[in-house]
Amino acid sequence: MVKATSAAQPGLEEELPSRYLVGIDLGTTNSAVTFIDTHADDGKIETFLVPQMVAPGQVEARTTLPSFHYQTAKGEFPPGSLKLPWSKSEESSTVGTFARDHGTSVPGRMINSAKSWLSHSGVDRTAALLPWHGSADVDKLSPVEVSSRYLAHVRAAWNHRFQDEPLEKQDIVLTLPASFDEIARELTVEAAKQAGLQRVVLIEEPQAAFYDWLAKHANSWQEQVSPGQTILVCDIGGGTSDFTLIRARAGDEDLVQFHRVAVGEHLILGGDNLDLALAHYLEGKLSPKDKLPADRWSILVRRCRQIKETFLGPDPPEAQTVSLPAVGSKLIGGALQCEVTRDEVHQVLVEGFLPESGLDETPEMRTSGFQEFGLPYAPDAAISRWLAYFLRTHHEVIEEESRHKSGAVRPDLVLFNGGFFESPVLKQRLIEVLSGWFQKDDPAWNPILLENDHLDLAVARGAAYYGRVRRGTGVKITANLARTYYIGVGLSASGESEAMCLLPATTEPGQEIDLQHRFQLRVSEPVEFPLFVSSTRLIDTPGQLVPIDPQQIKALPPIRTVLRARRRSEAETIPVHLHARLTEIGTIELWCAEVDSDRTWRLQFDIRSATQTDVAAHQSAREAEGMLDESLWNDAATLLNETFSDNATRKPQPLIKDLEAALEMKRVDWPTSLLRRMWEHLMDLESGRSKSPTHESRWLNLAGYCLRPGYGLALDDWRVSETWKLLQGKVLHNDDNCRNQSLILWRRIAGGLNRGQQLAIAEPLLVATRAMHKRMTSGGGGTSTATFTPQQAIEAWRLLGSLELLGAQEKTEIGRMLVDLLGKKKLEPARGAMGWTVGRLGTRVPVYGPLNTLVPKEIAGKWLEAIYRQKATDRADQLAVMQLARKTSDRYRDLPEAVRHEAADWLTSQKAPEHWIRIVREGGQLDEEEQSQIFGESLPTGLTLVR
Repeated sequence: MVKATSAAQPGLEEELPSRYLVGIDLGTTNSAVTFIDTHADDGKIETFLVPQMVAPGQVEARTTLPSFHYQTAKGEFPPGSLKLPWSKSEESSTVGTFARDHGTSVPGRMINSAKSWLSHSGVDRTAALLPWHGSADVDKLSPVEVSSRYLAHVRAAWNHRFQDEPLEKQDIVLTLPASFDEIARELTVEAAKQAGLQRVVLIEEPQAAFYDWLAKHANSWQEQVSPGQTILVCDIGGGTSDFTLIRARAGDEDLVQFHRVAVGEHLILGGDNLDLALAHYLEGKLSPKDKLPADRWSILVRRCRQIKETFLGPDPPEAQTVSLPAVGSKLIGGALQCEVTRDEVHQVLVEGFLPESGLDETPEMRTSGFQEFGLPYAPDAAISRWLAYFLRTHHEVIEEESRHKSGAVRPDLVLFNGGFFESPVLKQRLIEVLSGWFQKDDPAWNPILLENDHLDLAVARGAAYYGRVRRGTGVKITANLARTYYIGVGLSASGESEAMCLLPATTEPGQEIDLQHRFQLRVSEPVEFPLFVSSTRLIDTPGQLVPIDPQQIKALPPIRTVLRARRRSEAETIPVHLHARLTEIGTIELWCAEVDSDRTWRLQFDIRSATQTDVAAHQSAREAEGMLDESLWNDAATLLNETFSDNATRKPQPLIKDLEAALEMKRVDWPTSLLRRMWEHLMDLESGRSKSPTHESRWLNLAGYCLRPGYGLALDDWRVSETWKLLQGKVLHNDDNCRNQSLILWRRIAGGLNRGQQLAIAEPLLVATRAMHKRMTSGGGGTSTATFTPQQAIEAWRLLGSLELLGAQEKTEIGRMLVDLLGKKKLEPARGAMGWTVGRLGTRVPVYGPLNTLVPKEIAGKWLEAIYRQKATDRADQLAVMQLARKTSDRYRDLPEAVRHEAADWLTSQKAPEHWIRIVREGGQLDEEEQSQIFGESLPTGLTLVR
């Protein structure tokens, strides 16, 4: 019996071979399922016709499955009309043509671009956030869950058709963009697992498209490709642009061997961006004075997809009338209409996205203003500039004797793939741009175009063919990493940050790399392995030390862990070697192996830090500064021991002043590394807080101060976790000051807490706030209900405002209650805290939380009005107004322009800082002092809050 290892679950043995080799393309624009029946004599690649909804009550077979997920409202359609052949009950959602077409009229109920969301590090990709800014009654789904539902739909349809050969028993090749990072790959595998598909292998889409070309030209491809030639694959779909270089080299017996040698940066740039650009242009004609409201804007974007296809397709008209129906009560007078011409569309889309740029031009790297759907679109819309940059930066992957004198890769063969190239206009323009770059040196040169007559199916067909290649038949593309991975090793002799090459770009799936360098590793204590990646340094070798140049080498989520020994208390430093392996599914495994021992530890990427927050892992310039003179630290440690140890005699009140004297610096200047070391010592002395309420309040105050803001330095998530385990939000003494200091501690480190912990902290504070609100607004609430002292109310509300992982619903309730209480005379001492909290709750730009937890802009607008109505306001109210009305260039976050200008005028009348007024009118970034004001106090020296 032949055995093989399941790629989705390393170590799980499966019987092979399965009958079918199945290729699935979950493209942004469409999805396709193809297969090879290995029992058939011809071994042809066939297309499975996936049933999908085209209208209520109608199901037909289609060759593609558009990647849209549409959720229906209760009672929207007659019972049973959305039932699929394999469904046992009524469906509450549907995918496919009907979802795409009907979803245009109800954009708040439609999910699309799920794959782009899956690669978006700016949100929690495991959180239920789609549809982005969806309708209130829609059950939101995470990008992982949406991807899983697409696959589950395919699985159900397949199993209905092939009842004796269920999909979960077949070998499946799932496609993804070549530029997907490690986290997106892991989440893709997780989505497949959730859909019940375990036997999954990943392949990059440009590679799959070339495999399809090889399959179609099985008997003639060697006549078209020669050793020494370079193939450029341009795969541009609805959501992403992927560039890949494949090199043809001479193999055994002069046979051509293919090597994938380079892939481009991850670019969320494709057909969706063309729709957005055209919508922005037409919005100016339809509504010259004001931006369209979000619902009408969504409809316009969908209309622009149809306009784009009409004008960029064959035989376009000279002009077309664009009509935008009214929404709401003004169904007649509110309709908008304008005319758009072919020249206008050509100028916006062709010149905007494929300008005749030079080969030496570099794309704009600043943050894009295109954030209409929350996605981090490429900062430069010019696909031609990105392609030029790709060809230049990967010049060294070509053998020296074959390098072109232009300093860029000159491709011999070009394969276009993706729905973008359905347009003959766009295809021809990119050919002209590419030819123009190299015809200066060789006027007769033109790239040879490889035929691709089914752009919608090529990737899925190539994936199925790759399944055959994995079984030893067909033509193989040797696919290395096309990226180089590094591990940070500290500072060089000259003071530069250095990294060691861990996995070179030449690594192939299944290959292991052993670094013979010895590392000293602490066991039974937390450690961090900083990781880096480069898609341009492709010739570094394992063990090579290189300087960390941010232009070439980018930080990845680090590996953070505690490597446990046999005994929990066994802390030691041991010599280890590092081993790395590229798995068959394209993920990376790392191992530490003790020298001269059989002890090993497997390391895993910190997916949590990449999926649950968009705060970068490292924000502190102080991490590499080293510690203070050890004698100074010893003096500080002695003070802590004399205050909190079992036999301590020193009083806790003057501790801060004594520490400042011992360390010879004010506490605001204590470096982050010192603060974290002090926190560690305080945790060892935690039992000392039981001595008295004064001891506990001082311990809580100093511990929170040392760990603020709960993230930003290596292992801060572990430190916060340890603090949570130890304290659980409780105090030892029934003392108001201890309770206040506990609230302050959790506010200070809130950014390091997970959502469950934040909810646990928030719940009792919400109960007390509800009781106070009821008593002060309606006279109810009773006297037995838990409530606050005035000082506790201030700290409790500031803590609630800092819990950014609370959902929009919880934040809205808290903000509503505080707004109702703003004018209450009894709460005058808490006015500053209430204004500050309302600003944090309703901010348009969170400090550390994901964007999917923001309060709706309509709510933020109401809170603005409530602040304006107050007879007396202060700086906290001004800060709140700035946060509520701040311009982000995201239509779904920004308040209407008139409301923002009103807020700016109010700030002007209140003599608020000029920078705040400018941020409301024009947008911009906060400086360090402003960040500290929003955080609630000074930040550790050298640490900034960067989104």
